[in-house]
Amino acid sequence: MSMFVKFWGVRGSIPTPGPSTRRYGGNTSCVEVRTPEAHFICDAGSGMRELGLALSRTANGKPLTSHLMLSHAHWDHIQGFPFFGPVYSPTTTLRVYGTDPGDDRFFRLLSGQMGSDYFPVQFSDLAGRVVSDHLNGGCRVVGDTEVSVLPVCHPGGSLSYRFRLGDRMVVYSTDNELDLLIENPEDAHRPEVLRRLPEDLVSFVRGADLLIADGQYTDVEYPNRVNWGHSRASTCIDLALAAGVKQVAIFHHDPMQSDADVEAKIQGCRRRAALLQGSALSVFGAREGVELRF
Repeated sequence: MSMFVKFWGVRGSIPTPGPSTRRYGGNTSCVEVRTPEAHFICDAGSGMRELGLALSRTANGKPLTSHLMLSHAHWDHIQGFPFFGPVYSPTTTLRVYGTDPGDDRFFRLLSGQMGSDYFPVQFSDLAGRVVSDHLNGGCRVVGDTEVSVLPVCHPGGSLSYRFRLGDRMVVYSTDNELDLLIENPEDAHRPEVLRRLPEDLVSFVRGADLLIADGQYTDVEYPNRVNWGHSRASTCIDLALAAGVKQVAIFHHDPMQSDADVEAKIQGCRRRAALLQGSALSVFGAREGVELRF
């Protein structure tokens, strides 16, 4: 058994195409997780368009079933859905998940953004089968994969997802302001100290082969962006170390950050991991097109 992960959109807030973001990419959040019996899409940002093109090529007219897990419905996490080519094919089934039975909020929001005031094609005109589903209150087996959900810290709420296949595990945790959750706020200003985070979050992430974590801000940027719903990249390192994560992808890069800025941010994360004796932790910046297998 194996898991496959591919990054299709890694930027936060708004797409940022241009020469300064060519290396890491300018599309907003969209990550593909594939197992032998299930295909998952984490968020429907603008990166979903390129994912759809790739899926249409490989499907070649054959039936396709995908499971869409939205962290939340802020614009940068849903804007790619109307441009997701497979939903225009009658051979596609897209299951849109809420947390509890009857929770169709994400389904309604996706259909609502295709109203005639916003988009020329109506949701009812889609040839594909788009249906509302749920995670049975927080944990459900989908195909061969156990999918769990955890509410996290973001204005209006956000959800983190854990995908477990046998002894393999991937956690997708974006739009989560970790720095508001530090149990001793003084630790945030002591670089030599591990910032302690809530046990439910640490347990949710514990032992992950890959943690995809919102690290939008640098330590310098964050003080002017408190309560905006995003983390310092450096605090993602503390979570990963506390949870014994094997590798962490710093995700949801700020739209103002160039490729050079992201590189500097990641180097700072690696220095923090080394300072906290986390030499076994692999740290990298999420980048469009990167593929991982576990």
